[in-house]
Amino acid sequence: MALTSLDIERIANLARLELSLPESERMLAQLNGFFGIVEKMQAVDTSGITPLAHPVAAIQDIQLRLREDIASEPNNREANQLNAPAVERGLFLVPKVIE
Repeated sequence: MALTSLDIERIANLARLELSLPESERMLAQLNGFFGIVEKMQAVDTSGITPLAHPVAAIQDIQLRLREDIASEPNNREANQLNAPAVERGLFLVPKVIE
């Protein structure tokens, strides 16, 4: 997918950017270079490759590096709600702002 100078003008207009002619040409070259890289990446056959949950998992066992997902803070709900103007069943009550 190659962009044209008209595409760059439209993108700049949508982004509310004012680009000079040299800036527009440089942007065109950079974006077309980026799309060229994406096309090369899409050409690679990845049908036999399993997706990784994390890039580091390709070189070491990542599960040993992550901590367990446990609550480490005490439950201070009642203490936090002491200064609230209105509380009901452990929830903060707020005035309705959208009809």
